[in-house]
Amino acid sequence: QGYQPLEYIIIDGGSTDGTLDIIRKYESHISYWKSEPDNGINDAFNKGLKQAKGELIGFTNSDDWLEDNALETIAKNYQPGKIVYGNVRFWKNEKEINISKSDHTRLREGMTMAHPGVFVPKKLYDQYGFFVTDLKIASDYEIMVRFFVNKVEFIKTNAVVANMNLGGISHTRWVLAIKEDLKVKNTYFKNKVLNHKIQTTY
Repeated sequence: QGYQPLEYIIIDGGSTDGTLDIIRKYESHISYWKSEPDNGINDAFNKGLKQAKGELIGFTNSDDWLEDNALETIAKNYQPGKIVYGNVRFWKNEKEINISKSDHTRLREGMTMAHPGVFVPKKLYDQYGFFVTDLKIASDYEIMVRFFVNKVEFIKTNAVVANMNLGGISHTRWVLAIKEDLKVKNTYFKNKVLNHKIQTTY
């Protein structure tokens, strides 16, 4: 990534597979890192948020990666206080499957924004709260809906900004994923009519 200033934060769940050797190799480029047992990915997200000093935050999970110069694309489209997001390229067995058509206006239908392509101002987490830990799969959906119903504005760029390997928990435990999605919808969307602005840049 060519964009500066950039803060790298790594939250590791106590890996024993050589991850720490890689972290230490690049330690001079890392702002903060921690390796210890945690209570799942949402707990790790929240640990990272507590350490973050930057204005705009994105999450790149294990086995995902950003496009070259993705942060420049995001920064170019960013407006203070607004969530900015782009599309994500999906991979399986080292083959490109498709590209997400992320669209926050369809959040009533489900998680229509691929999380690795979403960048959220830190102050929005401080205002509306961190990731819930009682959801194992749909916490990213829940927090996007939480922002959505509170009328946070979203800015979309049609550029591909991240890559995501299929096969994570949301794909292997799809029954639980469906149940958690329904729980989020029933919590936030029952008998509610919402109007939102969308800005699209190319």
